[in-house]
Amino acid sequence: MSINKLVKLGLCALALSISFNSVAAEDPIRVGILHSLSGTMAISESTLKDTMLMLIEKQNAAGGVLGRKLEPVVVDPASNWPLFAEKARELLAKDKVDVIFGNWTSVSRKSVLPVIEELNGLLFYPVQYEGEESSENVFYTGAAPNQQALPAVDYLMNNIGVERWVLAGTDYVYPRTTNKILETYLKDKGVAASDIMINYTPFGHSNWQAIVSDIKAFGNAGKKTAVVSTINGDANVPFYRELGNQGIDAADIPVIAFSVGEQELSGIDTGPLVGHLAAWNYFMSVDSDANYDFIDDWVAYSGNENAVTNDPMEAHYIGFNMYIEAVKKAGTADVDAVKDAIIGVSVPNLTGGYATMMPNHHITKPVLIGEIQDNGQFSVVWETPSTVAGDAWSDFLPGSKDLISDWRKPLFCGNFNVVSGTCGGQAKAAAQ
Repeated sequence: MSINKLVKLGLCALALSISFNSVAAEDPIRVGILHSLSGTMAISESTLKDTMLMLIEKQNAAGGVLGRKLEPVVVDPASNWPLFAEKARELLAKDKVDVIFGNWTSVSRKSVLPVIEELNGLLFYPVQYEGEESSENVFYTGAAPNQQALPAVDYLMNNIGVERWVLAGTDYVYPRTTNKILETYLKDKGVAASDIMINYTPFGHSNWQAIVSDIKAFGNAGKKTAVVSTINGDANVPFYRELGNQGIDAADIPVIAFSVGEQELSGIDTGPLVGHLAAWNYFMSVDSDANYDFIDDWVAYSGNENAVTNDPMEAHYIGFNMYIEAVKKAGTADVDAVKDAIIGVSVPNLTGGYATMMPNHHITKPVLIGEIQDNGQFSVVWETPSTVAGDAWSDFLPGSKDLISDWRKPLFCGNFNVVSGTCGGQAKAAAQ
């Protein structure tokens, strides 16, 4: 073969290489959005889908990341827990997404978890949960119990003088495990078993008359009583309505909720609920420039001047920005590279501080207690002096108190037992 032909072949190969590399560089980063848009959880999750679309749109307007646009892929698991697993598999195996943002309930997350680990996906989970889990493929940007439930109980006990406790929740893993932690915690604080009432109801429960009547009777024992609520989804609307119907106000039996924010209150007449509480890591009423900018963006995106923001939206805001920074740091959207790069990444939160991804794949968060106002907003009545690092394993469950999680090498373990010096594997199933 002549020199000229060799040169031409070489130039053709180089041109093809440049062309292929250029196409690869311009391929979008595909972002899976796995939130219920129908069913009982749509009241909470549909807003999170729109939050992600807004964040992606804004990032693309700023040039994307690494010269690549972000492409959302939206699915609807329809508040059906097994369908969450099917949709996650579809996103990873068929749609080839690089990352997934999604889930609300813990039962849906646990349905998705084995699929994410099997296919080596990335999941950013934005809602408070019960802990008792740590996976190298999941980043928990919502609150662990030590970032919400335990500080809330401390507040009720120390600031309001609560002595009797109603632990009311939806019947699934998050409320049951959280209440198991709280029951142990309360008993360690000297609360008698007879001063703890525990009640569970199914998703979508609507007939609250008898249960609220029982709560009212339990609170008439001469001791200050409070309800710690892990009721999820649209069941909150009739629950709070029935509280008002039976004349239970915050001065008598305060309710502190872990799953009720501004979005849920937007469907309720909040007049009778003024003074009841919620524990979150963010409220729309927070006074910070970052929060005002986020609210402005959300109102403009939604086209609704009355649109509200809430804590899980902030968790997606934090998780999304952490993901973008990790991709930049890694120089690629490759899953394993992003997993390594994201530990230690810090981004602004919406309360005026910063959130950092810890080695256990949980983030640092402030804890805020808010009081319901008649306009459906919360007035912050208490907050931690600094951010709190999320603890994957509770100190108040016997099987967990000796466990830590650290996804850095050489430990690289989700449930390392500090007593035995052994790793039990990626994740430990929470008590059902």
